[in-house]
Amino acid sequence: MNPGIGHDKVQPFPQPDPATVSEKAAVKFKPSLQIHGACHPYPAVNAVGETSDGLKGTGELDGHCKGSGLGSQVYGRSGWHKDLWAIMYSWYFPKDMHYSMIGIRGRRHDWVSTVVWLDNPALEKPKILAVSTSTTNGEYDIVKDGPPSCGRWSSDPPFTVYINGTSPMLKYRTGGASAGTSLALTTERFGEFQDLVMWEQLTEEARGPLSEADFGEKAKVPFIDANFNSNLEAVPVNATHSSTFASHFPGG
Repeated sequence: MNPGIGHDKVQPFPQPDPATVSEKAAVKFKPSLQIHGACHPYPAVNAVGETSDGLKGTGELDGHCKGSGLGSQVYGRSGWHKDLWAIMYSWYFPKDMHYSMIGIRGRRHDWVSTVVWLDNPALEKPKILAVSTSTTNGEYDIVKDGPPSCGRWSSDPPFTVYINGTSPMLKYRTGGASAGTSLALTTERFGEFQDLVMWEQLTEEARGPLSEADFGEKAKVPFIDANFNSNLEAVPVNATHSSTFASHFPGG
């Protein structure tokens, strides 16, 4: 395994032209990501397998990580799961900073991921049935297409307001002591796009070190072989019920 290098020295993979049905779907439904008071995403590994050293979890919330001059990266992996097509998108951050009772605290490295659930990528017009986002405790929240949940005083916005064309809109932001940084759907259309590289499009020299790298217990790479399927299983399919999604997703 190659040694780590500076977080701003990692050359991202250029986004390849999509050739297969799965690659075309991954590009079409690639989310936008808005950063709010937090570190920006960076490449985690280059073509020869050098991984990012990250940054110490100290200093300003976005200190020294406002974006790489070499370009950023979003990593993807897709496959069938319980009769639905799951596209996982993952971002790497050199550090994770948040407010606490005693000031700003942080740690080196962070990974977050979202899963876009489709009915079938081979259809002429695939439909987004749900979007799930990773949480700080290793679980996933999910929002499904269908009637919004309504309470006595308020109701959730309709699912469609989270989608800009075919792109889910996400926000990565700094939270409080209990929440840390978080990833969630947003209705604000100010996000950016990063070059997408799928798992199978990475070089073998990159896949190996990325699978073996130790980014810490709270920053496991979401899409490597050891974690991909278990992360899909972590999606709470019984939450935020919608009849549209339930008809496709057993247990939903």
